[in-house]
Amino acid sequence: MSLRIVVTVKYVPDATGDRHFADDLTVDRDDVDGLLSELDEYAVEQALQIAENADDAEVTVLTIGPEDAKDALRKALSMGADKAIHVEDDDLHGTDAIGTSLVLAKAIEKAGYDLVISGMASTDGTMGVVPALVAERLGVPQVTLLSEVSVEDGTVKGRRDGDAASEQLEAQLPAVVSVTDQSGEARYPSFKGIMAAKKKPVQSWDLSDLDIEAEEVGLDGAFTKVEAATERPARTAGTIVKDEGEGGKQLAEFLAGQKFI
Repeated sequence: MSLRIVVTVKYVPDATGDRHFADDLTVDRDDVDGLLSELDEYAVEQALQIAENADDAEVTVLTIGPEDAKDALRKALSMGADKAIHVEDDDLHGTDAIGTSLVLAKAIEKAGYDLVISGMASTDGTMGVVPALVAERLGVPQVTLLSEVSVEDGTVKGRRDGDAASEQLEAQLPAVVSVTDQSGEARYPSFKGIMAAKKKPVQSWDLSDLDIEAEEVGLDGAFTKVEAATERPARTAGTIVKDEGEGGKQLAEFLAGQKFI
């Protein structure tokens, strides 16, 4: 029987871009380029490695987001995933982590799964709670924050590294795992992979396909929301120390004044 792996990925604003809030205090995604969350690339990589070591496996990537979120799916498909699912609905705008976990869980159940793999957090929200919330909604074990993961005889195993010790964890499938950025470098899509991704299937679902009411998600259904935000002030010019024989002393005094030394 084929091992069904679902990888949850997110289309996020480029962290190097100039990001802003929209009028409703959600992230203005139209004003900045987006991409597949870097931390989710590690999840895709681990899914592909597990699939390569299995007798029969299929990797599906799943995302929630606007039309442009398909770019994140195409990146994952070009890395080697087999197919993709895109959940898109205008009523999802402003959905928080709890609402996101509901949509993901419903989509994962509809798709069918044995193992769900996520990144440790998204690079925009950085909450890191969605994998645990999804596992709770699915009613399956969670093995999170793994730096090493494998599947053998219906069991997922992995190593979680802490500050003082490392733990060896395992759970019977079906299960949800999340992996850290220490789990192994993600592969670069090859030209062949990029071309092949254009022919791989991408299903599109909306809330009605998942039997979710609009009131359960979006800003109105959110348990958390931004109440106020202040734009970061523009950077000011730094202090210039002119070296006229006393430059070293002035620099030392400046550093000492800032408590750098």
